Amino acid sequence: MNKTVEAINCLANYCALKNLSALTSTQIQAKIGQKQVDLFVLFGGSILAGGDLLAQAIQDNLAKKYVIVGGHGHTTEALKEQMQPWLSQNEQVMTFSEAELFQLYLKNRYQVAADYLETKSTNCGNNITFLLRLIQENNLKAESILLMQDATMQRRMAAVMQKECDFPTRMLNFPAYEAQVKMDDFGHLSYTSEIPGMWSMARFIELLMGEIPRLHDTPTGYGPLGKNYLAHVAVPLEVRQAFATLEERFPQAVRVANPQFHSDYVQEKNDETR
Repeated sequence: MNKTVEAINCLANYCALKNLSALTSTQIQAKIGQKQVDLFVLFGGSILAGGDLLAQAIQDNLAKKYVIVGGHGHTTEALKEQMQPWLSQNEQVMTFSEAELFQLYLKNRYQVAADYLETKSTNCGNNITFLLRLIQENNLKAESILLMQDATMQRRMAAVMQKECDFPTRMLNFPAYEAQVKMDDFGHLSYTSEIPGMWSMARFIELLMGEIPRLHDTPTGYGPLGKNYLAHVAVPLEVRQAFATLEERFPQAVRVANPQFHSDYVQEKNDETR
């Protein structure tokens, strides 16, 4: 197999942290001894496939409560574009948060809805801290929580949760999709299967490559040795080697954090509007 394909698939598999082989009550029972989790949480950074799986979970009664978390961040505009076929002409969504967009999608396509929406968070860090605040403010039982995020960011979301959650809970991870790529005889990359709302190939590679420097616990990363946004993660050697392969192949693809969506920036903007 082509080294580029191997490297992309290596990063995709690593970032898409998954604790269940399938999204079923049988699998949940095997992991936590109960057929339902207390909370099922979808994060707004996901593509439409996450909304489809949340709808399936609601229909299959996999949780006692369902939460969608997401304000406005680097994936919001893409989500609005993906939503268009499922919106009526009268639905104006320009100012909608990611959580509100997914709720509208659930209602329009599946006639189901989440129980709670968190609409102010802007990044993986305050996705979690604002979720924990919502849990506390609504006195929600959270002895078990299933987290679902875009596959590129699932492992980072889990590491943030591990750092920020100060109460005992059983945490399960199930990414919104699983993506693998292939290359044809002309050197063109494509996905091995169709995924609803999937990123362009360039964007997918960019998202994957942006995760590895953030995850790996170094002075320039997001772990305790760096910015201290998430719990310690030691990225395996084979993943770092795959990243190096892609960095050489796509030198401009490493996504730099957008300061507009940084928590300090958001707090400053909130202070200005009070």
